[in-house]
Amino acid sequence: MKEEQKNFVIFAVLAAFILFGFPLVSGYFFPTANPPVTKIEGGKTTVLPNPKADPAADTGVAVRDRRAVVAETPRVRIDTPTLAGSINLKGARIDDLVLKRYDETIAKDSPPVHLLSPAGSANAYFAGFGWRSSGFAAPDGDTVWRASGEVLAPGRPVTLDADNGQGQRFRIELSVDENYMFTARQTVANGGGAPIAVTPYGYLSRRGASTDIDQWVAHVGPIAVRDGSAVYRDYDEVAEEATRYPTTGGWAGFTDQYWLTALVPDQGTPVELQLRSGANGQFQADYAQRDAVTVAPGRTTTQTARFFAGAKEVRLLDRYEVDLGIVQFDKAIDWGWFRIIEKPIFYYLDWLFRLVGNFGVAIILLTLTIRLLLFPIAQKQFASMASMRAIQPKLKALQEKHKEDKPKLQQEMMALYKTEKVNPLAGCLPMLLQIPIMFALYKVLILTIEMRHQPFVAWIKDLSAPDPLTPLNLFGLLAFTPPSFIAIGVVPILLGISMYFQFKLNPAPMDEVQKQVFAIMPWMLMFVMAPFAVGLQVYWITSNVLTMAQQWWLYRQHPALKTAPAK
Repeated sequence: MKEEQKNFVIFAVLAAFILFGFPLVSGYFFPTANPPVTKIEGGKTTVLPNPKADPAADTGVAVRDRRAVVAETPRVRIDTPTLAGSINLKGARIDDLVLKRYDETIAKDSPPVHLLSPAGSANAYFAGFGWRSSGFAAPDGDTVWRASGEVLAPGRPVTLDADNGQGQRFRIELSVDENYMFTARQTVANGGGAPIAVTPYGYLSRRGASTDIDQWVAHVGPIAVRDGSAVYRDYDEVAEEATRYPTTGGWAGFTDQYWLTALVPDQGTPVELQLRSGANGQFQADYAQRDAVTVAPGRTTTQTARFFAGAKEVRLLDRYEVDLGIVQFDKAIDWGWFRIIEKPIFYYLDWLFRLVGNFGVAIILLTLTIRLLLFPIAQKQFASMASMRAIQPKLKALQEKHKEDKPKLQQEMMALYKTEKVNPLAGCLPMLLQIPIMFALYKVLILTIEMRHQPFVAWIKDLSAPDPLTPLNLFGLLAFTPPSFIAIGVVPILLGISMYFQFKLNPAPMDEVQKQVFAIMPWMLMFVMAPFAVGLQVYWITSNVLTMAQQWWLYRQHPALKTAPAK
């Protein structure tokens, strides 16, 4: 009787930890991939606003209206297949930028994501290039530059000119490709009578931290790459202490969940990168050439740098790294330790999506591929389970014989396993292999913009967000939204059902506590998995269904697994 009470207490503690403790742990280490993009009430699907999609969104605390600030200064228009906006000729700043291909929400009339905004507006976010000088005046934020054209577009560069009235002329030749990369050629011509020393630099200013959440699994915030490695810093850390990184080859900037701004100095020139903060919640990433350049009278000096402002598209970042020689540019995406698994999964999943045109179907095909690769291991798992089931009567006899002597029981059980050539842990191997795969897929869903706002079927409008449909409001027929911690969606319920039937197909454990844990585990995991991305749940459901099909087939190969052992 005491043993049964002890088992019940152990079971209750385990159940309480799984139900209440694990969601807290997973909320920190594995937060919800993305907020819901829709809600379903009154039988209708409503698109939710997503202010986090717009890093430079106007808010109630706006200093001035962004459109008014843009309209009051002379500008050069930016027009590419992916970008729209303008360059401020006062200060030669790239401070107005819209991402044409990405909308804030999935609504048909949703505005595009506005990435950069000028100084004087809410959440000002802009970049520029200049020179440090000694003994003469260099252009500053109040300098009004002359432009050679009215539009900056691929194949149509624009040259900005200014002079200081002391004999020095300054020129910035700006060009842009069809994606998100600007190139700036900074030239100083010394028309004076004495040598001058200049230090080219670039800066990226951002007012306020990102509205995206900096997570344990995905960095959001300041970033610098120096000496071939990435430094991920929090905004709070930068606010407390500025950091300098001398390097040759590298870059610095700010990364949101899906967007990136990065200053890329000449990769062969020694520079000093810096991450720092200023007044009024301002943060800045900048670089300066480490050694000043001396320009003799009648001579010029030119330095080339680049500026990336756009979406963190995996293939594009990899291509820039190879074609432009940008050191570790793919580190803009915080792949982490499982990079060796995550990137192949992403590339294969992206290839499947391009093949079938639906990311949900692509995830199902990915799951099928993984199950086929694990099929030989699963065969060994089922063979081991069959052997374990066959020796259950002997294990039961040992438990009855040595129920008062636990060390002796363990010793006799190990001897029995050795005699019967059974490995009790062999059945865990496929699950252990699936853990890094599931974690890698989770990070792919949370990191890559290619998954953002990808629909599947019916009410599932975004595979990287939780399921919005729940029976708690009669699938949207009742006009209220249940609290998130109990709003279990249809897909998580299907996941719980699939796990229940999968566990039923497995041999029941002999220990009563284990039986109770396994009985409640599917429903516990249903609650745990509910806030996760639907895409991850689709993967797990598909994997469970394939596992059950595999079990049915392997039962025919190993009848001892299904047949009750002899008494």
